[in-house]
Amino acid sequence: MQITVSSAAKRAVVVAAIVGAVFATTSTAASSVDKAAAALVPAKIKAKGSVVVAADASYPPNEFIGPDGHSVVGMDVDLANALFGILGLKAKVVNATFDTIIPNLASKFDVGMSSFTDTKVREKTVNFVDYYEAGTSFFEKSAGGPAVTNLNSICGLKIAVESGTTELTDAQTQAKKCTAEHKTPDTVLSYPTQSNANLALSSGRAQVGMADSPVAAYQVKQSNGAFKLVGQSYGVAPYGIAVPKSDGSLNQAILAALKDLVKSGQYVAILKKWGIQSGADSHPALNGAIS
Repeated sequence: MQITVSSAAKRAVVVAAIVGAVFATTSTAASSVDKAAAALVPAKIKAKGSVVVAADASYPPNEFIGPDGHSVVGMDVDLANALFGILGLKAKVVNATFDTIIPNLASKFDVGMSSFTDTKVREKTVNFVDYYEAGTSFFEKSAGGPAVTNLNSICGLKIAVESGTTELTDAQTQAKKCTAEHKTPDTVLSYPTQSNANLALSSGRAQVGMADSPVAAYQVKQSNGAFKLVGQSYGVAPYGIAVPKSDGSLNQAILAALKDLVKSGQYVAILKKWGIQSGADSHPALNGAIS
């Protein structure tokens, strides 16, 4: 997705070119049903034959709007299709604002696959099936950006983040630390989508952006030189598929399917398709938050 300020039409053309190139050069095999794993799927979901998967489609390459202008595509979408195919289900991936996904699990959505960092706080509300490792990276305009090396160096700066993310929490926590150290606190500007946060940076409303490492790297790559990565990535932690605690063994079913994907090589193939295989987790697990 083009992240510099441009018309909607131009962004659509860029997305189409990117997605077209990805699908033209790579492919993944269809998933076979694992009867033992499928037997773990709760009856109410099995009866539907499908799962509603929520993703915030503003976070390429993990989840974003495809060239048709409405379908959600990306790494998480490909994984969802493969995972639930193994369980004999169809994945219906829908676009939802990030901070609305977990509160609406078990009512509007069956699961959330939207680059959720598995944290101990979130585990109080949902179960997670961990499937990827990612840190947080800083990025800014290529010309004239401030000297950022780590969290401690963002004091006094305007920081653009997406609402409901770990980046928002980190930036807010850092503002308190800056104040405690008698420094000017960073100003945290939160937006409903990552696309809005990117626009704040490119328009000059913010000086620094923060996002998950694969997403920040992708945004910089697609910015045609407008953005650059700065400082050191930090806080590597697992991504988790969010599953309602009320849905019994659904998380166990998803974990079994994920292990099938890892064993077959399809999991790594999907990550390679989107250029983010460096975060592959060869030992998926349940609720593996480290903080």
